[in-house]
Amino acid sequence: MLDMGTGIEVTVCESDTDYEDWRQVRLAVVPEERCPSVAELKALTSPEKKFYVARAGGEIAGSGMADRSEVGDGGAIAPRVLPDWRRRGVGTALLVVLSQHCADLGLREVRASAEDAASLAFASKFGFVEIDREVEQLYDVGDEPDPGPPPHGLELVTAAERPGLWADCYDSFGREVLADFALHGELQVSAAEWVDEWGAAPMFLALHDGEVVGCAGLLLDDDQPARAENALTGVRRDWRGRGVATHLKRHTLHWASTHGIREVYTWTQNDNAAMRWLNELLGYRTGSVGITLSADLPLRAET
Repeated sequence: MLDMGTGIEVTVCESDTDYEDWRQVRLAVVPEERCPSVAELKALTSPEKKFYVARAGGEIAGSGMADRSEVGDGGAIAPRVLPDWRRRGVGTALLVVLSQHCADLGLREVRASAEDAASLAFASKFGFVEIDREVEQLYDVGDEPDPGPPPHGLELVTAAERPGLWADCYDSFGREVLADFALHGELQVSAAEWVDEWGAAPMFLALHDGEVVGCAGLLLDDDQPARAENALTGVRRDWRGRGVATHLKRHTLHWASTHGIREVYTWTQNDNAAMRWLNELLGYRTGSVGITLSADLPLRAET
């Protein structure tokens, strides 16, 4: 626990109440994105990945997450403060705790993201600089037609229909797809993380001779059942340029239209021109721009 001497206490989430408080801050600050459930947050918690809540006078004021980043060798943090508690030291208190956790992991830099001028200004005071961007793309789901059979030679199944196939395709498919992400550093995802964090329900798999060569799916949102986030869309290199990604995306949108979903959204790396083009071709519109920031540890605030 950290007590800033201002009545602000930052503690690691332990109880269901802590995790639910964390969720309520996340839902209030980022209402347009899916928020993990309490059960999901508890399953994600580890010695490296921790969730925190900030309280002032016993009242929830903010929350945060700190972890080893999947990209490169740095840490990843996400401090969030409820609107009524901003400019009152809560953000700084969270930043201190989250960055210290990453430093305790032996990391030498930490990354965060921002979407508005106020967040950028706050981060810049602690030495954060822009290193990458990603673009939000949104699709208004209507009466989406069934795209028909997949490209010649392929079979389309769901991961749920073939238990174990998602885990089994990590080496033959997952590693290659993840390596081709257009990021500012190398994406590092273990086999366990591939299963626990990169799957989806539904996840549609394109198979050739029983091997996964493409995937696309949706992350459903219990808090906003009419919205869903695109899960990983990927195609093995030797199958690219054959319409596999287009078919999988169209099939996913058709599934969404028949299951009460009215909007689908995704975040696409700024340098992933091919996927942004495909989404635009399908009718996605551009939303927000997320800015990825990085700073050296330990953080030093400007005076």
